[in-house]
Amino acid sequence: MSDPILVTSEGNTGIIELARPEKFNCLSLEVHERISVARAEFEANPAIRAILIRAQGKHFCTGADLVEVKGKLNDPAALDHFIAFGMNNLRALETSSLPVVVAVQGLCLAGGIELMLACDVCFAAESAQFGDQHAQFGLIPGWGGSQRLTRLMGQRRALDLMFSARWLKSDEAKEAGLVNYIVPDADLHKSALEYCEKIATRSRPGIAEMKRLAREGADLGIDQQMRLERDAAVRALPSDDVAEGLDAFENRRAPEFKA
Repeated sequence: MSDPILVTSEGNTGIIELARPEKFNCLSLEVHERISVARAEFEANPAIRAILIRAQGKHFCTGADLVEVKGKLNDPAALDHFIAFGMNNLRALETSSLPVVVAVQGLCLAGGIELMLACDVCFAAESAQFGDQHAQFGLIPGWGGSQRLTRLMGQRRALDLMFSARWLKSDEAKEAGLVNYIVPDADLHKSALEYCEKIATRSRPGIAEMKRLAREGADLGIDQQMRLERDAAVRALPSDDVAEGLDAFENRRAPEFKA
């Protein structure tokens, strides 16, 4: 049996590649477990500065492995573990100290869009289509889709997408705030990797702190948000990376961050 995901690295980018194109790269418990292990290993490796999630085949991911779900319907504990592990895995990507970039081609539906939503930056191929299919089949999201869609799109547009189960083309998804960059299909993986390698030239602690501020601050009031940023800035300014950045600025050269 072939591996459901491939874990590699290129330059300073850790790559997690969904590798079940014959099953539309659907998400099984094993896939979630493997993603979780890979993410933790990349976080522990100081040479890795970004994570790229991509997929083999025509489609990125069309959701959960429904064969596996059906096999757990009469086992509440197993079903709860399946949902909880997937939810915790995506939450760990969202809160990872590393920036997580996702590259989407073809269909990105249901659990696939939930995986995409947990990432920080989304590259979409021109062919990409995004949707939440749960309502069409009497299901509800289980890996954070109802919450993250609302946060990114706003409540009215998110509810419409969930109720209607319609698919958004890549340009519609970008207009809705779900996608950052649209590129030709042939350039998708190359463009996403180049972006990751650009991030890799930044300060690893600095990028991690900016991500933490944006993610944690979203749940706070404005005064708490400002205090969160103030405290982070005071901690960061005496650091070696800031010293290197300021020296590079003064001497008109590119910084070389060691951390």
